[in-house]
Amino acid sequence: MARVLICDPVDEDAVRAMKDAGHEVVEKTGMSPEELLETVPEFDAMVVRSATKVRKPVLEKAAQGNLKLIVRGGVGLDNIDTDVAAELGIKVDNTPAASSVAVAELAMAHMLACSRYLGPANITMKKGEWNKKAYGKGKELMGSILGLIGYGRISRELARMAGGFEMRVLFYDPYVDEADDAAKVDLETLLGQSDFISLHIPHTKETHYLLDAPQFELMKDGVVIVNCARGGTINEAALLDALNSGKVFAAGLDVFEKEPPGETPLVKHEKVVVTPHIGAGTVAAKKRVGTEVARKVIDFFGKE
Repeated sequence: MARVLICDPVDEDAVRAMKDAGHEVVEKTGMSPEELLETVPEFDAMVVRSATKVRKPVLEKAAQGNLKLIVRGGVGLDNIDTDVAAELGIKVDNTPAASSVAVAELAMAHMLACSRYLGPANITMKKGEWNKKAYGKGKELMGSILGLIGYGRISRELARMAGGFEMRVLFYDPYVDEADDAAKVDLETLLGQSDFISLHIPHTKETHYLLDAPQFELMKDGVVIVNCARGGTINEAALLDALNSGKVFAAGLDVFEKEPPGETPLVKHEKVVVTPHIGAGTVAAKKRVGTEVARKVIDFFGKE
């Protein structure tokens, strides 16, 4: 039997499955960093989503106890110091496939919202305004070019959805050689040819500010930018400048350099549609994530 610490909320069915498999499951969500340090040595496994940060001090403290496994419910591992975990012999796993459809659908929703002024039109209509002429100059996805930066599971789902709009799909990913439904190009080509650009990459040293002022200069006038991946991959100050100059027609953002971002000029910008990091936030995705989390915990300790 393993003691499993749930640090961020997971589906109730997942908790039940782990308990039914004979494991002791303790749910302690919303812990402070200090509380996490005190608690983690008592457990064999911990489950986190994006909120809990598992940095070196936590891992070193956990290694003094019995921690053997960390399961991240979701795609990215940027909230976990994976190199330190490996050095300490702690396995880190995630559930990359479970939320792919949900994130891809949100990216598509942002593309549509940006194209047709849905953000500002919704707000002004609720204020009693009727700005038909102002918001009657939208873009169409049909027949346009979609550039995907990063070509993993989420990008592939988005490329499939884009096929329904007869979009031509380009992708840039140094780790992927080819794809059936998209053409591989270098980053400069993607930036210069795309009408819509959607990011699907982790935030690392290599991807920090991958889109900055020089990259915006390479883009078509009137491009739409969507980021439902990770904050820090776009220089938000450079994006704001590009929006103000008209280089960028609109931007759809689910992630930010700082979360929550507060009332920044970018968030308040009329041409920006914003959501609070809800890419995996569907009932179906949460159930799939929970099922996968439970399976990974049960399989891991079943092999000991």
